[in-house]
Amino acid sequence: MGKDVIIACDFASEEQVFNFLDKFQDEKPFVKIGMELYYAVGPSIVKKIKERGHKIFLDLKLHDIPNTVKKAMAVLSGLDVDMTNLHAAGTKRMMEAAIEGLTKPDGTRPILIAVTQLTSTDQESMEADLLIKEPIDKVVMHYAHNAMEAGLDGVVCSPLEAGKVHETCGKNFVTVTPGVRFADGDVGDQ
Repeated sequence: MGKDVIIACDFASEEQVFNFLDKFQDEKPFVKIGMELYYAVGPSIVKKIKERGHKIFLDLKLHDIPNTVKKAMAVLSGLDVDMTNLHAAGTKRMMEAAIEGLTKPDGTRPILIAVTQLTSTDQESMEADLLIKEPIDKVVMHYAHNAMEAGLDGVVCSPLEAGKVHETCGKNFVTVTPGVRFADGDVGDQ
């Protein structure tokens, strides 16, 4: 994986996503399918977009007990996505179970990355809501290191954290940075 641009298909219907993707005639961009589209349409949307020749980042951010995540990842592995993710806060054991579930019998698997902290989380909410007193940048690096030790391929992090993640986990550790919404849009949590 190089410096790919992944285009978010944050739509609520199959019609909306295909109206958008039909604008790309000569190229097939790498696309992100998030919870909104996946839960609205179901796994069939992944197969239909894949059939059109797109690489897919399935952004469902799994976080549950290790056995449940392992079984869910086995299902996602069958969708032939190129990348998927989970929450690093789910522990190394959960991340290791995810790799087990995601790995196909032939030993191949999609890229698996961990979400370190959501962009809506700030120091104040981390301390008040999650009772995590460490500085957020230290927590992000700790989660990135745990993801690397668990065998994951990388993390989702802010562009400001990517360099430090590479220092901590190595230059080949994948960093995916979320899109930034323009000020005139619904900024809300990004």
